[in-house]
Amino acid sequence: MLTRLSIRNIVLIEALDLDFRQGLGVLTGETGAGKSILLDALGLVLGNRADSGLVRAGEDQASVTASFEFAALPAGVRAVLDAAELDVEPGEPLIVKRRLKADGGSKAFVNDQPVSAALLRELAPFLVELHGQHDDRGLVNPKGHRLLLDRYARADSAGVEAAWKAWRTAQDALDQAREAVARAGADRDLLLAHLAELTTLEPVEGEEEQLAEARAAMQKGERLSGDLAELQHLWTGSDSALATLRGAARRLDRIAGEHPLLAEALAALDRAVIEASEAEDKLDRAGEALAHDPAALDRIETRLFDLRAMARKHHCQVDDLPARMREMRAQLDLIEGGEAGLAELETAATRAAEDYRQRAAALSARRTEAALRLDAAVADELAPLKLDAARFRTSILRLPEERWGAGGIDGIEFLISTNPGAPFAPLGKIASGGELSRFILALKVALAEEGGAATVIFDEIDRGVGGAVASAIGERLARLAAGGQLLAVTHSPQVAARGGQHYVIAKSSEGTVTRTSVHLLDAAGRQEEIARMLSGAEVTAEARAQADRLLERA
Repeated sequence: MLTRLSIRNIVLIEALDLDFRQGLGVLTGETGAGKSILLDALGLVLGNRADSGLVRAGEDQASVTASFEFAALPAGVRAVLDAAELDVEPGEPLIVKRRLKADGGSKAFVNDQPVSAALLRELAPFLVELHGQHDDRGLVNPKGHRLLLDRYARADSAGVEAAWKAWRTAQDALDQAREAVARAGADRDLLLAHLAELTTLEPVEGEEEQLAEARAAMQKGERLSGDLAELQHLWTGSDSALATLRGAARRLDRIAGEHPLLAEALAALDRAVIEASEAEDKLDRAGEALAHDPAALDRIETRLFDLRAMARKHHCQVDDLPARMREMRAQLDLIEGGEAGLAELETAATRAAEDYRQRAAALSARRTEAALRLDAAVADELAPLKLDAARFRTSILRLPEERWGAGGIDGIEFLISTNPGAPFAPLGKIASGGELSRFILALKVALAEEGGAATVIFDEIDRGVGGAVASAIGERLARLAAGGQLLAVTHSPQVAARGGQHYVIAKSSEGTVTRTSVHLLDAAGRQEEIARMLSGAEVTAEARAQADRLLERA
């Protein structure tokens, strides 16, 4: 429920902090005192459009903070917070703040975490339900009528929703399989031709890189072949440098013993022969490694050309060709085995559809029975609220199959007829402001504890009525507030007397400065305010006595 509302610099409100409790709270005050300002301020934290005209004249910014406390966070609130990844600890108050700048900018926060105004609008239906003279949400909006009727009927709408999801999942799987088989069937000949080409080519992952490396080595050998041939000529044959060195070593060996320097010369010459022999060996091995085979190079280049041409044809990399082959085989397998798979999917979709139809039909029957009870319960409330000529009806229409959904097969809307013989029409279309509020009150009483927002606010529901009707309204508001929280902006002393908390809204002026203030009244203050509401400008003793009687009866 709403536990605290803090307002700073909103129009005529300079600074205001209001604490609220469970039960019925009433707000009264003379016409023009600023009750609408209070509701406009609350609307900001509910995500209403940020109007810079709400900022108090001469101020740079305004703010509104609302605190809500729950025994357990409502599921709807939790779902919105989880979707936005906002953290609110169990038992922690939900504090919603809206800051408005004079230049039109605004910021919103939930427990000091920045959020969008759109998120506040998502939270609003679970926090505050506002019914006023121009109500276009809450019970007037037909989008919520189905949920209200299902709660009233204690219906298994969750089972229908689960059956609908299962049917859609099965049907989607069947549709996708049919499309896949149809596409594959149309492409069968092309698939077979492509697969035959790829099978003949037999591409292997990593083959392109290996072939490119081998081609590069052969091309390098082709470039070096002339130089290698000349070098080999220098190192081979009877007149080569190595042969000359070896001959010189043999001759020197015969005379090396004649002098130490000849022996040293022989040792140096032997080392040169060894180094030259190693060079000859490496040249031979390099020649073998870089051997140029024109036929082999041609085969490699032809293979590379074929692989790359095939990759371009299939818009992929060469290394992806083996995977494309596997995909094509899988598509052909789908064509060949598709009929059996489709039959299984068709059976599953048919069973899911039948399960949904049965559950939805049972839900529809339960709704029809509950609608009759709800219509009777609302009818019992209309006469005391001076709506005895009006009629209420819950319309349940079977929707065409293309409009079936998780909510079932019914279109549900609350309709009214305000005069005998007049046709039924939607709530908000034919009821005047006062009638609409009283219709909504009748509905709320009939629906009783079938869910809704944490806090319900009625704005001048008693406009244009008095006496017994106002008493009936007050009695029903008090009944609705039992165990919950309901706030009523009222001009009726009969309604005001029912309040567990009574706030008076007043406007005062000091020179050119005008302010609106709100005060919680004590017992004496309540008597005086209700007496004022009864007598007008001059409060009489008789009015005070009448106020006492109203308070005693309440």
